[in-house]
Amino acid sequence: MSLRLPISFHGGMAELDAAAWNALAGDYPFLRHEFLAALEETGCVSPALGWTPRHLRIGPPEQPLALAALYEKTHSWGEFVFDFAWARAWESRGLDYYPKLLLAIPFTPATGPRVLCAPASDGGAAARSAALAAIAADASARGRSSAHALFIDEPLRAAAAEAGWLLRRDCHFQWHNSGYGDFEDFLVTFSADKRKKVRRERRRIAEQGITFHWYTGAQLDAATLARVHELHAATFLRHGHPPYLNAAFFQRVAAALDESFIAVLALREDECVATAVYLRSRDTLYGRYWGADGDYHSLHFEACYYQGIDYCIRTGLARFEPGTQGEHKLARGFEPAFTWSAHWLADRALRAAVARYLEREAEAVTEYADAAARHTPFRA
Repeated sequence: MSLRLPISFHGGMAELDAAAWNALAGDYPFLRHEFLAALEETGCVSPALGWTPRHLRIGPPEQPLALAALYEKTHSWGEFVFDFAWARAWESRGLDYYPKLLLAIPFTPATGPRVLCAPASDGGAAARSAALAAIAADASARGRSSAHALFIDEPLRAAAAEAGWLLRRDCHFQWHNSGYGDFEDFLVTFSADKRKKVRRERRRIAEQGITFHWYTGAQLDAATLARVHELHAATFLRHGHPPYLNAAFFQRVAAALDESFIAVLALREDECVATAVYLRSRDTLYGRYWGADGDYHSLHFEACYYQGIDYCIRTGLARFEPGTQGEHKLARGFEPAFTWSAHWLADRALRAAVARYLEREAEAVTEYADAAARHTPFRA
């Protein structure tokens, strides 16, 4: 693909044709036009909050060859791949690290495509390479310190490596469906003591009188969605963090994504005391937003993990990504998996220092993943 093709940058999803965008996005929910537009139009993503849309299109508007959700960032919050030390190193030399370019989905640590490509004989390789080149050229021309592509899929990882971007790995925990007939069939693969622990946690939910009900986006009325957001926001605040997402976003994205947006409500005496919100694609469930109005024994494990695993088994989904953090996921049947990001740095000295750091970090991450794999609950 030649870079002589039309390349344009856009200040919001409203400037990009929704049908053309979604034709390339497929069923990956976080890159649907509706999801990204909802973030912008409800004010969750805006220049005032440090997220300035600069979305990339290569090719004509009606039939783009490549599209990417791109942002100019004035901070590093909401990314889940941490570069604060890099920023300090850059700024210690009297240089401005921010703004930087970010090829990512705001507030979403879920692996997937970051460059959407039209079908091509090379599988989109040329389109991905052209997109990375366009992003690096834009950053360089406008004096930006860096560009970062987060939670990238394997095709983009290969393209980034070929383009000379630095690759960074991390370890998250994922669940994989081995064709289980039901949840008990899954538990049979556990060692006896681990199996008893899970069953005990699930019994405690029933003993507290808590039941679960699943709804897709279109089945949720405004009042219920308001409660879902209220629980989510209150949980953020209890942990000392303001919520990234507002109630208007929940209303918008639930209606827009419909069956790809799923909320499980935990009811006690007919009152919704907790919720877990999932998004799904054709083959993967993504755990995203959680909230509860108090401390209930084992409720987080049930709502965010066991209910999701149960759903994947019932519906035949192959994979479940529950989000970031937590060795506690290991005891519940999740396994370590690498996630990847790619980084372009303008300054050669900083790039060399970061490259050395990433080599050491990669060794540590690999050792961590190997150690974690030895603590899964499965029978030897």
